[in-house]
Amino acid sequence: MQIRFAVITVSDRSARGERADASGPALVEAIEAAGWVVERQLVIADNLREISETLTALADNGEVDIILTTGGTGFAPRDVTPEATAAVIVRDAPGLGEAMRAASASRSAHAMLSRARAGIRGRVLIVNLPGNPAAALENLRVIEPALEHAVQLLQDSPQAEAGHAKRVV
Repeated sequence: MQIRFAVITVSDRSARGERADASGPALVEAIEAAGWVVERQLVIADNLREISETLTALADNGEVDIILTTGGTGFAPRDVTPEATAAVIVRDAPGLGEAMRAASASRSAHAMLSRARAGIRGRVLIVNLPGNPAAALENLRVIEPALEHAVQLLQDSPQAEAGHAKRVV
């Protein structure tokens, strides 16, 4: 299945050109290596309104299936990506954030400081990833096995039923 992504790096310094964006390109490379396509890649500032407007525009234009953000998920005063995400999603997808934090906790105590969110707007999944390139890739790998099925469900695809194995009780 072809999944269409947007990757948004949220970083004041990268948006001002003071620091090269490392996380966005790393995610793009991983997405393309998985056989999927990146339709949009953006770098924006840590600004609640700008993040919300960008997420809304990308989710509502029908161009992508999944939006990944990288950055702005920590405790710093300018880290507002989860709040911007909460403002635009219609339904939460808490299991994705929980899985990412649980997997990362064995590698770093800092994982418990992640405030990353995931949720749905229309038929688009939005997932917040950490800003550190290694952590962003690690978290993407955690959720990657579920992404195709998530998109099938969001698109109300008949193929989605095949992903529901019958359980024997």
